[in-house]
Amino acid sequence: MRKIRETLRLHFDGGLGQRPIARCLAISRTTVGDYLRRADAAGLSWPLPESLTDQQLYNQLFPPTVLISATGRTTPDCAYLHTELKRKGVTLMLLWEEYQAEHPQGYRYSHFCELYRRWARKLKLSMRQIHRAGEKLFVDYAGHTLPLTNPHTGEIAEAQIFVAVLGASNYTFAEVTLSQNLSDWLGSHRRAFEFFGGVPEIVIPDNLKSAVSKPCRYEPDLNPSYQDLAEHYGTAVIPARVRKPKDKSKAEVGVQIVERWILARLRNQTFFSLAEANAAIRNLLIDLNSRPFKKLPGSRKEAFESLDRPALKPLPADGYTFSQWKKVRVGIDYHVEIDGHYYSVPYPLRGKQLDARITANSIECFQQRKRVASHVRSFEKGRHSTVPSHMPKGHQDYADWTPDRLIRWAAKTGPRTAAMTKELLASRQHAQQAFRSAMGLMRLAKVYTPERLEAACDLALDGGAARYKSVKSILSTGLDQQPRQQTLPTSEPIAHDNIRGGHYYH
Repeated sequence: MRKIRETLRLHFDGGLGQRPIARCLAISRTTVGDYLRRADAAGLSWPLPESLTDQQLYNQLFPPTVLISATGRTTPDCAYLHTELKRKGVTLMLLWEEYQAEHPQGYRYSHFCELYRRWARKLKLSMRQIHRAGEKLFVDYAGHTLPLTNPHTGEIAEAQIFVAVLGASNYTFAEVTLSQNLSDWLGSHRRAFEFFGGVPEIVIPDNLKSAVSKPCRYEPDLNPSYQDLAEHYGTAVIPARVRKPKDKSKAEVGVQIVERWILARLRNQTFFSLAEANAAIRNLLIDLNSRPFKKLPGSRKEAFESLDRPALKPLPADGYTFSQWKKVRVGIDYHVEIDGHYYSVPYPLRGKQLDARITANSIECFQQRKRVASHVRSFEKGRHSTVPSHMPKGHQDYADWTPDRLIRWAAKTGPRTAAMTKELLASRQHAQQAFRSAMGLMRLAKVYTPERLEAACDLALDGGAARYKSVKSILSTGLDQQPRQQTLPTSEPIAHDNIRGGHYYH
């Protein structure tokens, strides 16, 4: 605006043309010409009145657009328009056509849109975002925690607050969990879906470790268990961008509301269990979701019933079972190790890397998303679960690793090493289950020496400890290098008058 006044001064007072003025003020020549034409049309002369401010000068040259009078025309219900725009496929053009059908003398489309946008600007930024019904669920943990008191010790643990908010209706779910670990994170999602009675198209979380294994602006890697949950419920997970809170603004606002309307009300109460705390939160959620909106008609509950509930996908017949995923390598005995127990897979997969899905009751192994083995989970460490069909027929493809070959290999170290290998192979239901132990035993000859391994095997066999760990312990502690205790020969008691004998003390 200051350049307008300077343009007029240089032209009228300095007598400069448009080009010199443009170079002097670093503006285009057409802009200078536009200022002069508008000043002439407004009837301004130089010098300007001293009372004329820069804003008044600008308004005279650029008068505001005069809107069409609304006399005799029905003003559209902007709150209704805002609600309807959240439905799938609804546009302002469609709403204007419906408005015209009821009010043929109403506003034209451009002014109709201007009236709505002017109304929408009065709302908060987060409320002006258009979220389709049933489309997005925003999830996050609150920054505040809820103290839980141990009734026996008085120790206080800080419980985490999980919050989930539907985009279209702002319908809110919240609960407390002991931690933010994977099992609690996925369990909260399952209970949130059950609370809503359906599943949204998209879930938008933050980049916490339980959700995203490797954050990336463009292609974040989801935690495999989180991806498993998404596939079970038929939804998609799109994490918010790192350090972009507006991507999950609904969750940010939802967390703030839960902290103010729920946690603040519970600040003076003492809770002794998760069940007790969640029961109190559920009661306050009813009040929160029934509370009327300030700038929109209805409440979260009413908006949920009319918008989100009809658009949500149905829940699957079975609830999600928590599972963890782990990369495993198949050994030469065609078994994979999970938590100290060994599970068989088809023998052609020896040496391959597989994905293991671990639940409370089962173990499943996958190769390129195809299940190749399934077992009932066992917690016996060091034991094997072997399916006979996984074993090679006649060991044709596995001839190089037979019990006889292992024993012959062990015999090169010495007869006691061969005897130990026989004991290891005989201790298992299937000899192949002891291949790992036998190979580990012979590897000790490289770590130590064949002579020491032979001595350690002899010591372990004499002591009845025919196990790989026993031999390794003997070698690591050096017991094989210590003198062996000699057994004293037994002899008859000495007969002498000065020796009373054992009968004396009875």
